[in-house]
This record gives sequence, C-alpha cells and structure tokens, in this order.
Amino acid sequence: MTERVATTLGLYPLPDWAKDELSDLKGHQRADLVDGSEGPDVRAAYERVREDLITDQREAGLDRIVEGQGRWDDWLAHPLAVHDSVETGGIVRYYDNNNFYRDPRVVDDLTVDGDVAAELDAATGLLNEGESLQAVLPGPYTLAELATDEHYGDDAEFLAAIAEFLAAEVEALPPHETLFLLDPSLVTDPPEGETNERVSDAVDTVASATDADVVFQSYWGAHEEKTYAHLMDADVDAFGFDFVAGNRETHLYNVNEYGTKGDISLGLVDGQNTAVEDPGTVAERIDWVTEQIPDQTFDTVYATPNTELAYLPVSTYKQKLSVLAEAVETPEVSA
Repeated sequence: MTERVATTLGLYPLPDWAKDELSDLKGHQRADLVDGSEGPDVRAAYERVREDLITDQREAGLDRIVEGQGRWDDWLAHPLAVHDSVETGGIVRYYDNNNFYRDPRVVDDLTVDGDVAAELDAATGLLNEGESLQAVLPGPYTLAELATDEHYGDDAEFLAAIAEFLAAEVEALPPHETLFLLDPSLVTDPPEGETNERVSDAVDTVASATDADVVFQSYWGAHEEKTYAHLMDADVDAFGFDFVAGNRETHLYNVNEYGTKGDISLGLVDGQNTAVEDPGTVAERIDWVTEQIPDQTFDTVYATPNTELAYLPVSTYKQKLSVLAEAVETPEVSA
C-alpha cells in the first residue's frame, strides 16, 4: 500500500516577532555580519525562530520536520554565502520574483563547512520521540548557477566541486529520514549538451553521501525532455514535480516516456499564493496524478508545496502546513 507523507521544501517565513527583532539586532552588528558571523544575540534569536518553526510543523501534523531555514537570508545560495571560501557580492534577484540574495563569489577551494549540520543538530534536540527529521539542501546545479566562480575557472570543474562540497555537508548531518535536494534552476535555466550528464553525476555524488531517502525536486516549471532523461540515471529515491506552476502534460509525458523512481513527490499546494487550498481537493489531486501513471505503483507519495514557503504571510503558511497534513489523511479514492 502506498504511504502518503506530508512535508515541505523548507525555507519558512520568519515569525512576526522575529522580523523586527532580527532587523534591529543585525543593524547593530554590521561589523560581525560582513564576514558572515553572527553575534550572540542574533544566534539566540534564530534559536527561538527554530523552535517556533518546528512547533508550527508539529501542531500542523506534518510527517517530516524540517529545520525551517530561518537563517537563510540568501535563500538556496545560503550554504555558500556563509562559507569561508566565498565572498558575498552585490544583491541579485532570486529568480523572477521580488526576493534577493547576495551573490556568492567562490574565491578558494570549497571545503566542508558544517553550517547546515549545526542547524540540524540543533533541530534534532527539539524533536519529540517518534518525529522524523528531514534535511533540505540546494541541488548542485542550482547552487552552481546561483554562484559566481572566481576560483575553479571551468564550468564542469565548478559543478563537480559544488557537488563534492554538498556531499561533504551531507556526510556531516545528524541522522535524518529524508533529504530533499531543491534544484529549480534545472527548469528555469536548463543545461545544454553534455552538461546534462554532468548534472546527473553531480546529483549522484550528493545523494550517495546519505543513507536517507533522497528526493530530488525542481519547480517553477517542467523539465526539458533531455534533462529529465539524464536525471533518470541519478541514484535518488524520488523525483519531485511542480504541479502548480509546471506544465502537467509535460510532467506526465516525461514520467510515462522515461519512467520515474519508486517514490514520487508532488508539489500540489501553491507556495506563493495566499489562497488556501482545500485538503480534500489536494487529496483528489494526488489521486489524479497517480492515476495518470498507470504502469507504476509508488511506495511513497510526498505531498508538498510547489516552492519554498517564505513568500507567504505567517498565518497563511501555517494554514498550508495543515492542509498538507489533512490531505494525506484523506482516504484514497478507489479507481
């Protein structure tokens, strides 16, 4: 029987109290922030943010608990933006929306950093017995695309270095049930030619660094056919599909033409729209998608938002967490 799991892609909005408090604290600690360090008051505030974000997921009833990435001011570029071998440049628009990040300019070898592992270690200490931790990281292609290479000098070498860096970060993580790798650049700026094969190899490098179930999720569209065909060679447990902003016909064509993995992740709740979905409708969408893939029975179906949730007001984000939890509890409709 297929297991339905309610989870998210992380990157949650800051609690309302934290927005002003952190803004004030960072304003008084600009000297510390130049090199990516944080003063004790800022660290303490983020610890409270983490507690709030985990409580939100617990109260909603999600099946996997993420750390929430409240510190990730630079969005998916964060793991590089805080690295000692990276200098942060000017402000860059984050994809095609009104969010921004500091351009991470890689100027030296990317060695293991442990920043994300420290976050997840702290999150582990907040979990109750029986709760399952989910790690979230950018995929290697997206992280390479969001960065500027001023050290390696070759696109293929840079992508491989990013993959090795992410793999080392994964190896440092505490035990986790699932790992979501978020790689939207594969949709918004798809690779060409031999880069497709290199991307598949890079994903393999990262995925092989954990014994957890690995979900590789892109969004803001559907994969080009050649990209998807190459990704099928990557040793991950599930692919994730954006059924909100993506072209569902293209998703289904790729899956039915080239196959997919034994698990699947479905982005069915809009992470950028304040309209709150009905749980029954989301459950029906899960049924509909799986019915369109008649040749495969999935071991696990992950129900997720189609994007990060930091775009939403706090009250709406909490509602959407509950929608996901309720949707997977809705009985499956028999064909």
